[in-house]
Amino acid sequence: MFWLLVPLAYLLGSLSFAILLSRLSGGPDPRASGSGNPGATNMLRVAGKKLAILTLLGDLLKGLLPVLIASLLGLSIQQQAWIGLAAVIGHLYPLYFRFKGGKGVATAAGMLLGLYPPAALLALAAWALTFILTRTSSLASLIATPLTLPLLAWQQPAALLPMCVLTGLIVWRHRGNLRDLFAGRERHF
Repeated sequence: MFWLLVPLAYLLGSLSFAILLSRLSGGPDPRASGSGNPGATNMLRVAGKKLAILTLLGDLLKGLLPVLIASLLGLSIQQQAWIGLAAVIGHLYPLYFRFKGGKGVATAAGMLLGLYPPAALLALAAWALTFILTRTSSLASLIATPLTLPLLAWQQPAALLPMCVLTGLIVWRHRGNLRDLFAGRERHF
């Protein structure tokens, strides 16, 4: 089942809710507006709260559902984590949209929620606190994701390697944001 669920999770992750919702609503393509990122934060900028919330929920479910299915099928935590990572990679590099996807934060949050809810709550709390203090979504994401690693190393060590890969991918996808943060040009809300 593991080898079947990995490609299915990738294909599910490749669905871009930001792009699909923009097309359905007749709104602008999020890849051509705002930050150019097809994710919930940019949808808030270019399409408003309703579509941003729907995008967030859709992206979150893309990470959560494959992990829950793997859990129900009795796969190990490590296998669940690799399956969840496949969904995140689908979001980052979607087959259906020429491999140009989002930053993966909401999909990663869904994956983490399915794997180990206390780590997801830690990430959410860190993200929210950072965002409230700085009004910068990218900085909040860059702080929240790595903070889960020590907790996972302690409580769910089997998930640590896939989560380290995930953290590296999220930092990589935020490299432009990191340059802007260091240069003082990053967008704030």
